[in-house]
Amino acid sequence: MLKAREVTQVLREHGFKVTPQRLAVYGALAHTKEHPKAETLYAQLLPYYPTMSLATVYKALGILCEVGLAQELNTGEDACRYDANTAMHPHVCCVACGRVDDVPQLDLSAVGAQAEAATGYAVTGQQVYFYGVCPACRKASGGVH
Repeated sequence: MLKAREVTQVLREHGFKVTPQRLAVYGALAHTKEHPKAETLYAQLLPYYPTMSLATVYKALGILCEVGLAQELNTGEDACRYDANTAMHPHVCCVACGRVDDVPQLDLSAVGAQAEAATGYAVTGQQVYFYGVCPACRKASGGVH
């Protein structure tokens, strides 16, 4: 997680104004591993920024993604999720409750090279999602999954 002055520097280097709301959105995102939706961040920040709109949160997230301080995750739900960890890493999504977690220590570097070899594309990035049932849902269902 970057400090506020580092976030400020990145935003300014890319020509964006530094606002308390943008810093707050980054701070909330950087302090969670839950991969929240914009609506979740909005609800979390609203008590501290009562005049902030959901549109402001979406705009801040878009800017954070554009400057490389966050990444957008499209796990197939009705809304995207966001992650302040911009390092290339896979995610696992629960098909029962929607929980999204990082998959640690899984090296996918060879996958990009294989995709390039198979297609002729110059691969510039990747997002990998695994789907299953999380431990909490498995426990709640008696381990049926």
